[in-house]
Amino acid sequence: MKILAIDTATEACSVALQCDGEIRFRDTLEPRAHARVLLPMIEELMAEAGLSPAGLDAVAFGRGPGSFTGVRIATAAAQAVAYGVDIPALPVSSLALVAQQAVRKHGIEHAAVAMDARMGEVYWAAYSCLADGLMQLVGDERVLAPAAVTLPDTPNWTPVGSAWAVYPEALRHVRAGGVTQAAVTLPHAQDILPLAKLMLQRGEGVAAELALPVYLRNQVALTEAQRRTTD
Repeated sequence: MKILAIDTATEACSVALQCDGEIRFRDTLEPRAHARVLLPMIEELMAEAGLSPAGLDAVAFGRGPGSFTGVRIATAAAQAVAYGVDIPALPVSSLALVAQQAVRKHGIEHAAVAMDARMGEVYWAAYSCLADGLMQLVGDERVLAPAAVTLPDTPNWTPVGSAWAVYPEALRHVRAGGVTQAAVTLPHAQDILPLAKLMLQRGEGVAAELALPVYLRNQVALTEAQRRTTD
């Protein structure tokens, strides 16, 4: 199985390639340079593996939530690859990537993911690790004020993500049992791969034109607008 993965949802920019069981990746931390560095990183990675886009089975990408511009860059790149060689695209939650990285690096079973959403808010989700080592969403992904964050009734949650350092006081009420934050703050394309592989096996890939970003703030605004029309 050959999958190209792309993530630019935060200040980090990363690409990863799974090719015949081997994983290669490139990453950089250049917040305003994603559009400039992403394509050369992809080309370098593919050349190193001796692989052309036509040899890929799928292209996966971090579909957000995250930086509006960053998420659009990854989405556009994935759409271009998928459309160009007629392969499925696999949109993967950027919050799930942080949770999956927590498993890979620290063996964490329950990850409380809080990413800085700016404007005094956080992107929030809880994930639990299944027997196959993949993280599964518990509840919903949301964008909300740090003080409004609550944890599901499951013990031993570990805080991961950038928001815990940005809003330490506002999030103090959800630090169950004084658990120390794991050293996972930003998503990485490498952690798309196990999630994307399962999606591809399940037939959950989509056509290029249906590979869309997710902006939680837009979803909240739409929901509120829909409620007003039915009141």
